Amino acid sequence: MAELYVRPIIYGNYGKCVEVTNGTISLVATVEFGPRIIRFGFTGGDNVFFEDTERQFKETGGDFSVVGGGEWHIYGGHRLWTSPESVPRTIYPDNGPVRWRTAGNGIVLTPDTETWTHVQKEIEVQMNPESGEVTIHHRITNTGAWPVTFAPWALSVMAEGGKAIIPQAKRETLVLPNRVLALWPESQMNDHRVYWGERYILLQQDETAKPFKFGTNNEEGWAAYFNKGHLFIKTYLHNIHAVYPDYGVSFECYTNHLFLELETLGELKTVAPLETVSHTETWKLIRNASLSLDNENELESAIRPYLNNEYNNGSEPKNPD
Repeated sequence: MAELYVRPIIYGNYGKCVEVTNGTISLVATVEFGPRIIRFGFTGGDNVFFEDTERQFKETGGDFSVVGGGEWHIYGGHRLWTSPESVPRTIYPDNGPVRWRTAGNGIVLTPDTETWTHVQKEIEVQMNPESGEVTIHHRITNTGAWPVTFAPWALSVMAEGGKAIIPQAKRETLVLPNRVLALWPESQMNDHRVYWGERYILLQQDETAKPFKFGTNNEEGWAAYFNKGHLFIKTYLHNIHAVYPDYGVSFECYTNHLFLELETLGELKTVAPLETVSHTETWKLIRNASLSLDNENELESAIRPYLNNEYNNGSEPKNPD
């Protein structure tokens, strides 16, 4: 049986961190600031996440030097926000220390309560010792004195050079619509990076291009990122009866010249004082995945075994015979 390790480490320019690993997959979270899951990848291999060690990313518009912790930074990795986006509430600086503890096959990461937004965020990581698949529980508690309306928002900042794969909704609704597409002002429908397919939407990260963002009612409940031959898949629950932010989308995808974000959203709710809402994702990483991105039928046939865990040793699809 594989053995799971949880240990404090120093990780690059991010200082003190904590690693969860089964020897094949390594996940690293920051503890001097955050919480950010700053690394996810094969041990000794590339990080699937973007790392902004040189502070390359500069947001535009709004007041990003907000009260209560200085300037917000992208940093990279995976983070937890509240939606719908609003400045300065959403970008409360996560520059302070993070408490962590072991729990089951993983860790719980808890920053200080946000003093003027009055929410307490928490991220729990649980890793399967055998496969390295991880479950990420995101929790947000309203610590204020009155109800607040928001949705938990989980954002993974992916490394440059890859392509996002997002499934189209397939539910039969007869004469009613079955898909929602939200577009942000900077997005152009004819952008060369995006492919609007019958079964999938594909979005390429391109270092020469300007920002592009869209959202969907991703009823399939998964999205993927294919980069350097490896396939990162995150899954979550889309509730067709729930209310979601941004015209009703549970998934959003953003890209610029540095990175691409896979963003999932929980239900939009009015959260009572001391009430906690949660949103869960599952991540897996497939080594040397064989995908065709030029033909939707071939892509469908190739990606389904990875979604259904029908592969051996994290890479090769199983023989159906």
